[in-house]
Amino acid sequence: MLVSKEYVAYLARQVTKKLIEGEFIEAPHLNATVERVNAAMLEEMQLEDRINDEVRLILEAYQEEMRTTGASYQEMFKKVKQQLVQKYKAVL
Repeated sequence: MLVSKEYVAYLARQVTKKLIEGEFIEAPHLNATVERVNAAMLEEMQLEDRINDEVRLILEAYQEEMRTTGASYQEMFKKVKQQLVQKYKAVL
């Protein structure tokens, strides 16, 4: 993840504050709302890390085949990652 969890928590507080001020949401329990926004933001920001981990697992399974065919790990990583991004309909 490119940003720290502390920064995500700060962003969650600010986003929640702005949504309440703009009357987009009502939050009778501010702390619970901030926690839910924080959890959602963390989940979304960690998506790329999870995709990268899945790509590594896939490529590890095909490591020997890639070695015999001379396939570039970096190129295969990009291709598999792009396929997974499309599969999960993620925006990175």
